[in-house]
Amino acid sequence: MMTAQQDDASCLATLTESCVADLRKRGLSLACAESLTGGLLTAQFVTVPGVSAVLRGGVVSYATDLKASILGVSSERLASHGPVDRDVALQMAQGVCAVTGADIGMATTGVAGPGPHDGHPAGTVWIAVSARGGAQVARELHIAGGRSDVRSGAVRGAVELLDAFLHDGATDQGAESAVS
Repeated sequence: MMTAQQDDASCLATLTESCVADLRKRGLSLACAESLTGGLLTAQFVTVPGVSAVLRGGVVSYATDLKASILGVSSERLASHGPVDRDVALQMAQGVCAVTGADIGMATTGVAGPGPHDGHPAGTVWIAVSARGGAQVARELHIAGGRSDVRSGAVRGAVELLDAFLHDGATDQGAESAVS
């Protein structure tokens, strides 16, 4: 008998495999820019056999200054709004496309916890998906739980957003809540 956690992991694995298959079918490449997830999003894709056909790589820009120096996020935006911000997430996704040459960029930024940061409560997360030179989408998530719950919830949210972007043409629709 599967536990709820095992079932969630199985569903995430299936969704990740579906995204990789769709990217491969379309001849598109992918890269990830990560802050609070610290490489977990890229690692989620690496679990899929054959992902090397689509995954260009990932950038972990945990420190705020690296978001600007490596990914090209506006220093002014970071100074005025901080790293937990819709436009920062979008710029991270666009920046990882530029750095890696990927067709699709994904990004995660937020507060893993346990406490608040820059006025944002723990569990506040921005995820983004951007096509190089084209469509883009960002979503705000509010994820309950401890640090690992927030980080894994951000990964799940990002994969779900990529799936919607690829299959449904997801567009910017603002904030969503994900309670774990």
